[in-house]
Amino acid sequence: MALQMKQEGKFEYLETGGPGEPLVLLHGLFGGLSNFGAQIDFFKDNYNVIIPTLPIMTLPLRKVSLAGLVDHLEDFIVHKNLPPFHIMGNSLGGHVSILYALAHPDRIATITLSGSSGLFESAMGNTLPPRKNYEFIKKKTESTFYDPAVSSKELVDEVFETVNDRNKGLRIIMTAKSAVRHNLAHKLDQIKAPTLLIWGNQDTITPPFVGEQFNELIENSELHFIDLCAHAPMMERPVEFNAIMGEWLKRVSGAVVQ
Repeated sequence: MALQMKQEGKFEYLETGGPGEPLVLLHGLFGGLSNFGAQIDFFKDNYNVIIPTLPIMTLPLRKVSLAGLVDHLEDFIVHKNLPPFHIMGNSLGGHVSILYALAHPDRIATITLSGSSGLFESAMGNTLPPRKNYEFIKKKTESTFYDPAVSSKELVDEVFETVNDRNKGLRIIMTAKSAVRHNLAHKLDQIKAPTLLIWGNQDTITPPFVGEQFNELIENSELHFIDLCAHAPMMERPVEFNAIMGEWLKRVSGAVVQ
């Protein structure tokens, strides 16, 4: 990506500065801004695509939780003085998106969730994997994708470094436990914004039935499955993902998507 990372106080983010409405993209627990390269290229001409770093690894320990991430996102939105915006979240980023929409419904134009946590997720569990066990981390990282080849060595190395850093590893576990505590089943009927659900048919972390449950519990929602795809459709099947999301945004918001 050719975009320059911006650092303003405690906020780190990418922004295309496009002419349209803001489109905020949120990464997952082990994700990062690079997860959305294909979405930047696809949506940049019609939206102002904004990708903030969720400070999972840098929040003070007393604030490490989904609530802490939602508070950080709200501080960022206020800092940017954004009008009502479209939000898309993958995995933990979807969970944060829903909690934010529940807390600030007037700020949300639409919601897109992909492999979102919040109802059920099967990830690394409540303890860190054996330290220095590279093969274990490699297999866990590859399980994010239907095609293990999508999981590059650079991605595996990044996850391996994270779980073997004691401070980062502690924050990963605390955040994962917070996600389990924040089950959304009894709150999803409060979501009123148009909601798009894009799920991989072969997702083993938040399996297809989780997408079906979100669809059942969110009244104004639409569910799409992508085949030969697992937990990160925007990375593994970007053409299909972007086509679904682009068409849906155009249909529900009147935005022009080329």
